[in-house]
Amino acid sequence: MAIEGFDYKGFAQNLAQQALELIPKDFDDNQKNYVANTLLNFSTIAGQALNDDNQMNFNLDQAMMITQIIAEWSFHKSVDLIRSGIPQQYWDPIMQKIAFTIFEVAKNAYHQGLPQDQCLQLIEHHVKKTYLDCIAELKDKNLIDEGLMEQAASQSNIDAMMQEQTQAEQQAQQAQQAQNQTVPQQTQGPIPPGAPVQEPLGGDAKVFKLATLALLFQKMKQEKVQTILNKFNPDDANSVIKFMGMPDLGEKIDPGITMRCLEEIKTSLPAFHQDLSPSKIIHKIQNVSQYFDRSQLENILRPERTKVKRFVFTALEGEYLEMPPKVANIIATHIEDSV
Repeated sequence: MAIEGFDYKGFAQNLAQQALELIPKDFDDNQKNYVANTLLNFSTIAGQALNDDNQMNFNLDQAMMITQIIAEWSFHKSVDLIRSGIPQQYWDPIMQKIAFTIFEVAKNAYHQGLPQDQCLQLIEHHVKKTYLDCIAELKDKNLIDEGLMEQAASQSNIDAMMQEQTQAEQQAQQAQQAQNQTVPQQTQGPIPPGAPVQEPLGGDAKVFKLATLALLFQKMKQEKVQTILNKFNPDDANSVIKFMGMPDLGEKIDPGITMRCLEEIKTSLPAFHQDLSPSKIIHKIQNVSQYFDRSQLENILRPERTKVKRFVFTALEGEYLEMPPKVANIIATHIEDSV
């Protein structure tokens, strides 16, 4: 019996469309098409199989979640394969094994009623294991050498994207702090649509800095942007939102002006040195445990990536899961800010 309300074809198309904006800009057309088509094909096949399944009786939310998980991992691992240097004739067999593994592990995990965090961790473990096993098999068959095997094994697009996102959020927060501290009150309205942007002088400075922030926010997830804008005064927040709605904003602001605004924001930040040692970061996270129990922390971290969750709960046990110090500090600060 089909799952009521589950338009798996439309859902797969929507996921593929979203992925187009995330495909690395340095990929050529063949590589971009491979990523998009792989995601679309596997998510469509998975959605149809779930829709036609008469034994496990998944509901709409479960079917959409499993399909989305397959789409996300298809995206990340196809990017990893392209960056790995492994010849293209081996990509499809590897991706087929990964997709099949995700489908079976996800189906069984959700059917057994495991908590979502546990399901995601289980899937991630098996995806990485299957990927490494496939690469090792190519090496064993002398189809690739050891150097290429090691290069392929080191690829992790999902970790790279997470690090880029946290760095962008940190830059946006610093820019917003500087804007609040140093920029004078706005003396004129937003830039009129279509008007040429001149070098900021006097009271125009704030307008241009708000526009520069809007350019930065356009590259971030909407929910993160909203969190930052909530700390702005209403007039400034509305101005930033208007700028973000201008698709050609980047063309209206001279690059030199943008760099000048960013430099002013950067130089206006107070200079200080942070202790980013593992022990300090662990202490910051453990200090939060006096305010939240484990279930509350799980709710706070529910939208985050599996590696972030594992990092936090490992730190609560007094151990440091390997992660770049700046990224780890951002996570710890986010947890502190949730108190």
